[in-house]
Amino acid sequence: MDFEQPPQTRDPQRGLVAPDSGRKVFAHYLVGLTCNQPPERWVQDIAAAQRAGIDGFALNIGPSDPWNCTQLDHAYRAAERSGGFFLFISFDMAAGSWSVPHVVSLIKRYQGSSAQMKVEGRPLVSTFEGPDWAPNWPTVRRETGGICLIPDWSSLGPQGVGQRLDLIDGAFSWDAWPKPGQSKMTLVEDLLYMKSLQGKKYMMGVSPWFYTDLPEWNKNWYCSSESLWHDRWQQVLDLMPDFVQIITWNDFGESSYICDPAPAQVVKGAETYVSGHSHAAFRAVLPYLIAAYKSGSTKIDWQGPETAIAWYRTSPVQTQNHHGTVWGQGGTISATHGAKDVVSVMAVTKGSACITVAVGDLCRLTFETSSHKRVSYFELPFDRHTTGPVSLVLNGRKTIGPEIRRWHGDGKASLNAVAIQV
Repeated sequence: MDFEQPPQTRDPQRGLVAPDSGRKVFAHYLVGLTCNQPPERWVQDIAAAQRAGIDGFALNIGPSDPWNCTQLDHAYRAAERSGGFFLFISFDMAAGSWSVPHVVSLIKRYQGSSAQMKVEGRPLVSTFEGPDWAPNWPTVRRETGGICLIPDWSSLGPQGVGQRLDLIDGAFSWDAWPKPGQSKMTLVEDLLYMKSLQGKKYMMGVSPWFYTDLPEWNKNWYCSSESLWHDRWQQVLDLMPDFVQIITWNDFGESSYICDPAPAQVVKGAETYVSGHSHAAFRAVLPYLIAAYKSGSTKIDWQGPETAIAWYRTSPVQTQNHHGTVWGQGGTISATHGAKDVVSVMAVTKGSACITVAVGDLCRLTFETSSHKRVSYFELPFDRHTTGPVSLVLNGRKTIGPEIRRWHGDGKASLNAVAIQV
């Protein structure tokens, strides 16, 4: 299945990219958070995503939100006007019950849009879960004139998905974070998916962070994320899957967002750990990473700017009160055993470069990047006595981030990160 596109592309920030492989990078966008969102916000989000090299949004919708069509209309119009930005619907099957006519009507409503992502002329459709709904998809295919179905049925696992290949055109894995008690992601699950899919398309999940504390949703866990953004993109470049989906663009409640702050989209209860914790800097390294992924090689004609980003928690983990936060979804060990007190630094450089990161005046580390590697990663450890603003310097350019402070017990401390860039 090859996307309809020119054989090669040139971006003024990235330079020439090798002949287009058909690979695309999408970001998961929760439409359920957009009640009363003005059209201008869609324009801003799409422009920001395009500057980062992202090709489109997977629009997650639940069955009962009355603003779905209004917001989808806004999104598709904004994407049509932007040009070259693609959208597809991800039906959230865990958010309620969908009828076949409802699914069919939404696919048909947008399948003619120039912004609709299509594969061999068929609209791309995805899900969040919903394996029990699987028997309905043949009817949807017939009544819509055909779709390219790449669902997320992660609850089945790779083997279970492999037993339903007659119903799907590929699979998307939500497995983008270390499991309980684990500090690092591996490619084990991804490789199992690719084996089970027997040549069908694989969409790989990538995420920068995960922390949630929403008691009304029975959610209170942290997944090890200190090196996750770097590790997972390196795994993308090792595996070169058919597609990548960034999880997420705007899920503030789970701290996995990479968009600019949007207070109106923050669910009640999450504002305490979202306020003051910008993740926009995670996007700064994407233009190179996405260009390399699309070309199939890290050795591309890169003409974009050199950049470095840092992400960190603003309180030492050992001084915090976590109110039962566990290490990984479904875990039983306290998050304090899994979270590391470090400032994580990731850089994209064209040759050897000097990077200095510091916390206050006493905790400092200088790192020289290799002339043979475009992407570098290192960590600056700190302890419970380390306080002060975080500074990041790349070849003389400097930025100052929010300070790391001791937690004084006035409420629950946050396991979310803040990200900065230079």
